Amino acid sequence: MRDHNKLRAFELADMLAVEVYRTTKTFPREEMYGLTSQLRRAAVSTSSNIVEGCARSSAADYAHFLSIAYGSAREVDYQINLAHRLGFFDQSGHDELQALATETAKVLNSLVRSLRKP
Repeated sequence: MRDHNKLRAFELADMLAVEVYRTTKTFPREEMYGLTSQLRRAAVSTSSNIVEGCARSSAADYAHFLSIAYGSAREVDYQINLAHRLGFFDQSGHDELQALATETAKVLNSLVRSLRKP
């Protein structure tokens, strides 16, 4: 079994989930079951799929779950941009969260690509 705590991708994804929760506390109340919920679920899905992939015994399963985590990270990236365009947080909050989401996705993508090399 792999230790997810040793992966930079997990460290970033975990930080992203925490920051998404902190940031979305200030979103409008009417978004509780809309964008707030979507963004939180996608952020948690990113780190959760890394953990689940690490618990799998085959390299193919590991890569599959990391690929799902990458998709969730890209989903978070889009939702951050949408929330910003809707005025749910300011430019500096957007920039910091966007940078973390982008870095998380880049690290995950690199990890997936390295696992899929012949």
